[in-house]
Amino acid sequence: AAGLWTVFTLGGVGSKVSAQLEQCSPLASQSLLLLLVLANLTDAPDTPNPYRQAIMSFKNTQDNTAFSSSNPHTFQINFNSLYTALCEQQKSDQATLLLYMLLHQNSNVRTYVLARTDIENLV
Repeated sequence: AAGLWTVFTLGGVGSKVSAQLEQCSPLASQSLLLLLVLANLTDAPDTPNPYRQAIMSFKNTQDNTAFSSSNPHTFQINFNSLYTALCEQQKSDQATLLLYMLLHQNSNVRTYVLARTDIENLV
């Protein structure tokens, strides 16, 4: 998998940092790659991708609004923990891709990140 990732990144600077991060927590790195692959699978003609639906609709556990279960793929996660983890892993190409996907596809995450006063940590 590391060799394939080097091909995708064309042996760029990010691949060396990713290799260091993968050695620290290989299970987390492989899980993130699996999540990205599953979320980016194409939709079937009659059913949408459930992983993409889950990425697009999860909510904050600290949100005071009622949790509606109209979407079967909706779940809750602590956005503060997610934001902290993404800030710590921004040297990783995988984490940056996840952040990009979350900001573009999940309006709850986008609203949360834009409301943060310490956004310079992410940038």
